[in-house]
Amino acid sequence: MSKKETYETKTEELLLPITERFGVEIYDVEYEKEGADYYLRAYIDKPEGVDILDCEKVSRALSDALDEADFIPDAYILEVSSPGLGRTLKKDKHLEKSIGKEVEIKLYKPLEKQKEFSGILKSFDKDTLVITMGEQQMEFRRSDIALVRLALDF
Repeated sequence: MSKKETYETKTEELLLPITERFGVEIYDVEYEKEGADYYLRAYIDKPEGVDILDCEKVSRALSDALDEADFIPDAYILEVSSPGLGRTLKKDKHLEKSIGKEVEIKLYKPLEKQKEFSGILKSFDKDTLVITMGEQQMEFRRSDIALVRLALDF
């Protein structure tokens, strides 16, 4: 397991009892380097959506737990937020909750001279993802997909 994966997994373990206590769920945890800084991001959610107070309570409790556990030697910036409306669908649990919803897919390489597709998520498995675009159904190999996110409908 890489350093990034280890930090994300350990953070998720610390975060789980905190989210249960405050009535929210873990959407995702990311440990990323951006420029000279490291960021530890925890995304939380609940059916009616999270607000700033949810994020503040979870952030304070997670910060204390991380200070106590002290497993990340690098300096980092902790952020706790909602995954947002156009949330990235990285995990199977994210895709499962999004069946029947409109998604945007970006590919690493063009398919039929196109890298971006939008349609209704019909199904997925460990290797593929299927969307419908009007009458057309398209299947994508997950290994070809750079990004899947909920489409923003304004």
